[in-house]
Amino acid sequence: MQARSGRSVTSKVLALLDAFGPTEPALTLSELARRAGLPLPTAHRRVAELVAWGALERGDDARYRVGLRLWEVGSLAPRGLGLRELALPVMEDLYEVTHENVQLAVRQGLELVFIERIAGRHAVPVLTRVGGRFALHATGVGLVLLAHAPAEVQEQVLAGPLDRYTELTSTDPKRLRRQLAEVRRVGYAISDRQVTMDALSVAAPIRGPDGVQAAISLVVAYDRADPLALAPLVQAAGRVISRALSGPHGR
Repeated sequence: MQARSGRSVTSKVLALLDAFGPTEPALTLSELARRAGLPLPTAHRRVAELVAWGALERGDDARYRVGLRLWEVGSLAPRGLGLRELALPVMEDLYEVTHENVQLAVRQGLELVFIERIAGRHAVPVLTRVGGRFALHATGVGLVLLAHAPAEVQEQVLAGPLDRYTELTSTDPKRLRRQLAEVRRVGYAISDRQVTMDALSVAAPIRGPDGVQAAISLVVAYDRADPLALAPLVQAAGRVISRALSGPHGR
């Protein structure tokens, strides 16, 4: 990737941070420069500043990784820290009742971001991680967030492209519109083997003073799932978090 001229220092720093991803958690200086589209000397200067501040850390293998200072700052995001603190006790209760995967997510743009999860030791494996992004149209939490998103967001998502993860993933806009209407009507979403063929998720909305702000879900093995029995549990958890979020400590 060739260097682009006329870029601000801020854009260069953000490009370096954006070079990291779930499959690229550790990068050499050359890899950072290439992925950020920067000359090597420029990347070296900016990376040195990021290391000095604590946003990046350099390992013994000469590779750079995201530093704890950046995590500390990121955790202060109001839709992250405050929501997580209020939701975690409820998520723990839901886990104790079910011993299944519990997930918490918010919408960011046309994707969702998982901000907390509790993984059951004997629960079905999931593809998610805290801080990870995923499509809105396939997961239970995604369907809830999309169903309550502004109309323009829904239209952008439904206009595609809509990735297919399994043979059961809904990628037809008309079918998805019906699904979203049903989610709004019944108050929960079911994602039946739409991400992996061995899992099913049931999700419910979490409401704040400004409407639906997040979604909570259980992810269970398909062969032992009873979504109609799980839905009231997830909805109850969503209501408890909603009351906390709308109270004085959640504002």
